[in-house]
Amino acid sequence: MKINSNFYKNTTPTNFKGIYNNKFLLKGLEFAANNSSLFCATTSLALSAIARPIAILSTPQTDKKNKQYACAKSIASSAVGYFIMAVASNPVAKAVKKIDNTPEKFLNKSAVKNLKDAASVLTKSNVYQFATQLFKLGLGFLIAVPKSALTCLMIPPIMGLLFKNKHKMPDSPSKSTSSVISFKGLYNCATERLAAAIAGVLNKIQVQQFAKKYADTNFAQHIMNLTDVTLTASFINRTAKSKKIENDRKMALIYNSAISTGLCVTGGYALNHYTKKPTEKFIQKFILANKNSPLLDKYIEGIKIAKPALILGGIYYIIIPVISTFMADRADKKHNIKLY
Repeated sequence: MKINSNFYKNTTPTNFKGIYNNKFLLKGLEFAANNSSLFCATTSLALSAIARPIAILSTPQTDKKNKQYACAKSIASSAVGYFIMAVASNPVAKAVKKIDNTPEKFLNKSAVKNLKDAASVLTKSNVYQFATQLFKLGLGFLIAVPKSALTCLMIPPIMGLLFKNKHKMPDSPSKSTSSVISFKGLYNCATERLAAAIAGVLNKIQVQQFAKKYADTNFAQHIMNLTDVTLTASFINRTAKSKKIENDRKMALIYNSAISTGLCVTGGYALNHYTKKPTEKFIQKFILANKNSPLLDKYIEGIKIAKPALILGGIYYIIIPVISTFMADRADKKHNIKLY
């Protein structure tokens, strides 16, 4: 999404009221820009805790137990994802913030010039924003595999808690937190050293050229989709091998995950295309309403993150669950594949 930075320089202030300068919206956009990974995880948690279970349980003509497993998977995935991301993303966000505040301390002159591009200030540059968001959003991709492992481990306990499932629970629940505990090392890592490491990557000319080439593309949605595909593939593998999930429920859960991700990726790109013009109009009005704000560029960066996160979240947690749960139930009954 390319934003014309000259638009708000050549317009007169307009006294907009309501949504465009709502303090909750502004705080949310700032949060999305500063810690995009945690923003996406928070969006997922909010939608999956209420909206998705309601959608799944309301699916007509579908096996009750399959719906319960789909609900447990949804809650486990979002809860585990939020917890891991809250622990892992804060050091990265703080490190990038440190580079934002004192770029000359971490970046060489050539890197500052290339990443700054045509912007007046480094932090207002689309190229620099793109480069730093690669670290923030890329974190979700890196934790996809451990997240899927923990999600599988959490499904049986959640089934027992919510639906009084009598199936055997994991014998050693402490294992479900071992992977999370390992992330505390990242959380406790010195911000200065992490900032230096990130800056070391940004100082590479190949990274700067890559950022210039793709800065105005829909990079946020691409990374989110890549993360979802990786997470789903890992979850399917873990589910097939799990000894804690009932064997006659595994294939329905696998079908559900694959169908959900497939529909979410294709539907997300389609919806993003059709909402392009309305989003541009919203941004123009938003710029006019917040023209004098020193955080305007940060808010616009947040919009670039929030839009695909909310689009994918709305599709994945509200619309698709009914379709995928219904289709997965039919596929499970038709093929009747058993995994052991």
